[in-house]
Amino acid sequence: MHLPRLLISAAHKSSGKTTLTLGLAAALAQRGLAVQAFKKGPDYIDPMWLARASGRPCYNLDPHLMHDAEIVASFARHADGTDIALVEGNKGLYDGLALDGSNSNAALARRLKLPVLLVLDARGMTRGIAPLILGYQAFDREIRIGGVILNQLGGSRHEAKLRAVIEHYTDVPVLGALQHDARLALTERHLGLMPDAELADAQQRVREIAGAVAAQVDLDRVLALARSAEALPVSAIRSATAPASAPQVRIAIARDAAFGFYYPDDLAALEAAGARLVPFDTLRDARLPEVDGLVIGGGFPEVAMDELEANAALRASLRAAIEAGLPTYAECGGLMYLARSIRWGARSAQMVGAIPGDAVMHERPVGRGYVQFEETGHSPWPGAGGAIDAPAPRLGHEFHHSSLENLDPTVRFAYAMRRGHGVDGRHDGVCVHNLLASYTHLRGTGGNQWPQRFVAFVRVRRAAAEAAARGQTLAAGAGRATVPAHGRTPASGRRVLAPRGLQG
Repeated sequence: MHLPRLLISAAHKSSGKTTLTLGLAAALAQRGLAVQAFKKGPDYIDPMWLARASGRPCYNLDPHLMHDAEIVASFARHADGTDIALVEGNKGLYDGLALDGSNSNAALARRLKLPVLLVLDARGMTRGIAPLILGYQAFDREIRIGGVILNQLGGSRHEAKLRAVIEHYTDVPVLGALQHDARLALTERHLGLMPDAELADAQQRVREIAGAVAAQVDLDRVLALARSAEALPVSAIRSATAPASAPQVRIAIARDAAFGFYYPDDLAALEAAGARLVPFDTLRDARLPEVDGLVIGGGFPEVAMDELEANAALRASLRAAIEAGLPTYAECGGLMYLARSIRWGARSAQMVGAIPGDAVMHERPVGRGYVQFEETGHSPWPGAGGAIDAPAPRLGHEFHHSSLENLDPTVRFAYAMRRGHGVDGRHDGVCVHNLLASYTHLRGTGGNQWPQRFVAFVRVRRAAAEAAARGQTLAAGAGRATVPAHGRTPASGRRVLAPRGLQG
């Protein structure tokens, strides 16, 4: 498989990789090219911006959470048929969790045979930029640094000095030089970049960044570097998960300005397992759609807490459905929304109340980075083969500034934390009725098949409810008294399941 492709990396984080990748994706798309963007590592917000710039979903490649074969297959499948693939790295080129660099950006470049375009924050640098580039070349000779982009320049004179130094001491070409321009900075807050969905002028910002990059970066030479990538040997490029043959289930999914942290491949895995995803808006919809299950991903409920509180009708609808046994999965922001309240400084707002605890925001992160946990056996979802899996380390990631306080001590947890904070430093995965809510973000990779497990659980619960409803109908037809327990609720007509009580 020969595909023009690049890794856009840097010497360290906050060097301007996202802005540069965003501008390249948009500028090349404006030329009529089909651009496929990828993001290395765990991230939701950067991929949102990259998807807007390229006009295609952005996919995450994570050596820590994905098997090697999964990375190659995902890259090949999503990049196949496009004109160029741009992979934005995280942190620095050689940074990673492992001492041997096996999950670094460089390791990803080596596995996918990606030429590297190195973004260098050149503020305060002149002659010292040469040993930096030479050191990055010498550290791993298998990595091909095919060009550099100079960023945050102080003017044309500064640019000229840097170009002269790099040309004299190295063999790495300068493919672009971006002058410092505060207008091109993307808005940041406590969890990084602001999601594009929250900004009315997001598309205009993308156009401005694309214009600046097109004017200051040699796009033709960038394309030439991407086209110089070696052929990537892969098999079954177009292989995909076969559609489920089991009956389809309807799963509501919160998609709005408050909640939007979902990995596209996990959504695809839910659909492949037999789920029809039904989006709803937590800020505007008055009722939950008629569904068999519910997913609320991460987001920023603390920013929208007043609007969420004001939508009392939906909050009541969600609480009633969860208490009636609706299979529900929530991550991070979703957990906060399903708690009794959110408190941020002097402000507080009432939330759904399905979780007997309160979310409290803090100035510094409470949990941050990769996590490792074991399943306790208290999850409402069965594992493979219809039984809870034997304890084994599972992986995920977390990044939250909130903690869950005043939690009912009778609540049990699905996860025992081995690395990471979760809810209290020892546990995560609050289990109430058929709800599983955690600060841990999961991916349906690396053997962690949460989409398939959740859909299977939803299907089993729906079948049980339908069987109970049929039994009640037969009993009523025979003139026997019945006690409503399963099926549709008289008030809403929504399909929900009987309560199971607090899970342990």
